[in-house]
Amino acid sequence: MTDTRTRRLRSLAELIRSGAFVSQEELTEKLKDLGFAVTQATVSRDLEQLGAVKLKRGGVLSYALPDQLGAADWSAGRLQRLVSEFVLSVEATGQIVVLKTPPGSAHLVASALDHAQLPEIAGTVSGDDTLFIAVREGTTTSLFVKRLQRMMGQEKVTYA
Repeated sequence: MTDTRTRRLRSLAELIRSGAFVSQEELTEKLKDLGFAVTQATVSRDLEQLGAVKLKRGGVLSYALPDQLGAADWSAGRLQRLVSEFVLSVEATGQIVVLKTPPGSAHLVASALDHAQLPEIAGTVSGDDTLFIAVREGTTTSLFVKRLQRMMGQEKVTYA
């Protein structure tokens, strides 16, 4: 990561912590005021990297960082939302669970799984639309798959 990007991410995090920003456009303009050459797309990527979420606090919708929320609640809620929104299928094969997502979405689900620090997961590897989850020894893979499928809103387990 470049020094400029590191400073920009730090500044963005400070902005989110210090004020109620309701849009990426507002954050983009504020970063420009601070001397950063950014676009809304850059800010969008930066928000994702920081794990920023938009939520309603005190009746106001604004961005918040994970450390501003209960970490377990944030991770669990984010994981539930991303799994239900982006996971198309779940398949177990040995100690590996394969998730299929729409193109460009696997890394979002992998990041949420990593941040949730589920005890069943040894690690994740994601591509563009496929995510591999290494399930820890001693974990019943079928129970973990059922947990994921409940998050998706379905119960059917596929085994290879």
